[in-house]
Amino acid sequence: MRTNRAWWGLVLLMLPTLLVAMDMTALILALPHLSADLGAGPVQQLWISDSYGLTVAGMVITMGTLGDRIGRRRLLLIGASAFAVLSVVAAFSVNPLMLIIVRALLGVAGATLAPSTLALITNMFGEDRSRGRAIAIWATCQFTGGAVGPVLAGFLLQHFWWGSVFLAAVPAMLVLVLAGPFVLPEYRGSQAGKLDPLSVALSLSAVLLMVYGIKQLTVAHAVTVPIAALIVGAAIGTVFVRRQFRLTTPLLDLRLFRSRPFTAVLIALVFAGLAMAGVGLLVTQYLQGVLGHSPMAAAALFAPMGLGVAVGTMSAPMLSRRLRQPTAIAGGLAISALGALSLVAVHGPGSLPLLMAGIAVLAFGAGPLFALGTGLVIGSVPPERAGSAASMSETGNYFGGSLGLGLLGAVAAVVYRAHAHGSSDSLAAALAASGHQSAGQAAATLDTARAAFTAGVHVTGVIAAVVFAALAVLVLAMRSTGTATASASVSATAASAAQQPAAQVGSAITEPVLQEMTV
Repeated sequence: MRTNRAWWGLVLLMLPTLLVAMDMTALILALPHLSADLGAGPVQQLWISDSYGLTVAGMVITMGTLGDRIGRRRLLLIGASAFAVLSVVAAFSVNPLMLIIVRALLGVAGATLAPSTLALITNMFGEDRSRGRAIAIWATCQFTGGAVGPVLAGFLLQHFWWGSVFLAAVPAMLVLVLAGPFVLPEYRGSQAGKLDPLSVALSLSAVLLMVYGIKQLTVAHAVTVPIAALIVGAAIGTVFVRRQFRLTTPLLDLRLFRSRPFTAVLIALVFAGLAMAGVGLLVTQYLQGVLGHSPMAAAALFAPMGLGVAVGTMSAPMLSRRLRQPTAIAGGLAISALGALSLVAVHGPGSLPLLMAGIAVLAFGAGPLFALGTGLVIGSVPPERAGSAASMSETGNYFGGSLGLGLLGAVAAVVYRAHAHGSSDSLAAALAASGHQSAGQAAATLDTARAAFTAGVHVTGVIAAVVFAALAVLVLAMRSTGTATASASVSATAASAAQQPAAQVGSAITEPVLQEMTV
């Protein structure tokens, strides 16, 4: 009976997980509509799309630890209630500033969901095999929701107004709030201690400034403010780290980094997120700017990436019964390297099947990392600290995704300018210029721009392949024979890792849509 209750609890947690992921990426198609209705300018559009992710990244550490201390079910239900109310407010926003503020508050509520849900699943499924299967199912909901979000938005926008995109998550949250007290158990740490307000402020400031700086480097014409944000954020982060080592009950137990497998997994999650977000950014722009597909069509053609991770994640528990976990993770990363390398052969409409297969293989190979690797993180802490461990993993993913959008986006821009020979600074600029040229000039401009951008896709594929291959070597080199406890905790917070791809895939598609709108 207890097992049945655990699976019913998982079903309950799957519903909001699926719809929240859909809600995050559904904004991709709703953004042009709501921007036109509210009169949002390009900068306001960026803040509407980014304010949610920024506040999630900044608050997830605090929320993971808070759930350990006040109760994971309690925090989850509070966050779900707030998310439902704020979604309604967002749907009826009357100006851009109101929507930006509400989206930021939605991020605070959203930061409670992933660590609380993951920690609850860890406690609900004590048997290793069932826990791994439960986490794999949960993670599949994340990726599937992220992949079909734009399709849902297209349907809603065809029949209703843009606010319906926000309202889609409300029923699921209401079901969670009403049924949660009867289906979900409550867990909290018996010796968790008090929350340190100064540590909360330091972590929030450091993460917000650094993620903001990385994101702005990809869109800002002047780099002074983003670089200053990065420097200040790093300085505050240093103060935060020193304080954690002095506290008896730190907000984040950084002593865990003394474990080689723990460190290897977090590094892998950060850089796998970097490679996937960078590839996602370039591929979605390629689908729209080079191949000429609409945003909705590009979202559908890009779906194999999200679905590939979902399939890889679902396959991971089976792999763990045949292979040692580090071997399964490293093998998956090697497959991802091959998928990324296939992007080098992409050129023109005829290679669209290769492009879709390449991103699917790349994402599939990352599945074992997300479904098995994070088990090392959760296995490194006692059960009462599961929420804190989940938040550490998720923070790493947000940094990885932001770095991917920033660094690989910048590398692609440099490659573009080198191959464009001064004809344009970006693909968006070339598309804008071609509208004011004669037919012959426009064709020449577009041919040069598309060839230059395709070269950027090739370089990005090579970089991603190198990153995945290096991570495979790292995981094998830093594996430890003394990780039985971590090995037993199969997949215990995979969805923390899974949260990043869904969110960052949404950001990767949103960026080119915004560029189209500012042309």
